Amino acid sequence: MNRIISKEYFSANVVKFEIEAPLIAKARRAGHFVIVKVGAKGERVPLTIADADPEKGTVTLVVQRIGVSSTKLCALNEGDCITDLVGPLGKATHIENFGTVVCACGGVGAAPMLPIVKALREAGNRVITVLAARSRELIIMEDRMRQFSDELIIMTDDGSHGTKGLVTDGVETVIRREKVDKCVTIGPAVMMKFVSLLTKKYGVATIASLNTIMVDGTGMCGACRVTVGGETKFVCVDGPEFDAHLVDFDEMMMRLGGYRDIEQSDMYKVENKCKSEEN
Repeated sequence: MNRIISKEYFSANVVKFEIEAPLIAKARRAGHFVIVKVGAKGERVPLTIADADPEKGTVTLVVQRIGVSSTKLCALNEGDCITDLVGPLGKATHIENFGTVVCACGGVGAAPMLPIVKALREAGNRVITVLAARSRELIIMEDRMRQFSDELIIMTDDGSHGTKGLVTDGVETVIRREKVDKCVTIGPAVMMKFVSLLTKKYGVATIASLNTIMVDGTGMCGACRVTVGGETKFVCVDGPEFDAHLVDFDEMMMRLGGYRDIEQSDMYKVENKCKSEEN
């Protein structure tokens, strides 16, 4: 088991955990993920490693409370232990000195983007990060992103922080004012789709992380099948990062909704059980 060292709320539904995992902390690279399980019969949950401290022997995970498993995970506190924590898994991000790189992330996509921003900067790139969310309270890791970016652009749908607009507005502003050699995007599938369409129009090579579609994380269940360049790929073992201009995002979004009804039903049962226990 892996003990939780610290717990911090970014918002009511987004939690940052620092967890003891010395071997993973030592081996992890930007882009790697872990599989987390709460309880002996718990669901396997893939989470990208947001940060790691090899000296302390800890990894940092950011969890958004959405379904039953993430709710159980977010309910854990400092000193509690996670039943299983396996990793690092997946292929690490390919890092080299590309030149100027735009890192476009939305919502909790900032967490898996942070180690990539750090690695790109350390490799000598000029890194411009576009951090977007619906409103100010949903912007996370702003200070850390600012620390490792040459420039940080904040976009919010309602204009409550930074500039009013979508992540694509921020990306296009940069592309139109200077030469961009590469773009990396992480966030909701629909966001990555439109970032990809934009960068394709301008001829900017783009990488997208498709970690949101994973389930098993080891290539056994087949739930993370995506079509990339007309070929079937498994996100957990072939990725999670792919050439965004080759990804069939419409198919991916359709597959992401495959378990929605079951998840909503299970959440309804959990919420009703909690209300009954309170009464």
